[in-house]
Amino acid sequence: MTTTPATIHVVDDDPSFRVAVARLLRAAGYQVLLYESGQQLLANMPGLEAGCILLDMRMPELDGLEVQERLNEIACSLPVVFLTGHGSVQTSVEAMKAGAEDVLTKPVSKSTLLEAIERALVRYRERRHQRARNL
Repeated sequence: MTTTPATIHVVDDDPSFRVAVARLLRAAGYQVLLYESGQQLLANMPGLEAGCILLDMRMPELDGLEVQERLNEIACSLPVVFLTGHGSVQTSVEAMKAGAEDVLTKPVSKSTLLEAIERALVRYRERRHQRARNL
């Protein structure tokens, strides 16, 4: 039995970062979908494939925390891992309180990013399995 690789939804307004992280994630065996803004991600709801959302904190129009708030409003169960080049303790705490799996600071090492995504995916699968058992 083959399993379909998880899909990582990369939301970042920096085109060069999106391309670089997509290359890294694909080499690690993930499927990758790219979004240049939070609005673009939200416009594709609810049809997002199961996986993980890799979300930039600072973006024009809707920042990452606003996108996370909207995802929570529509009860999106996909885990969110934040990436930021301008993080603060306050925004990290806000993101974690709102349900983020992790908050990483750019530049991030390959191993740190992949480990955070894998941890988020493991917890996501565990939650889905638990919900299925409770039905």
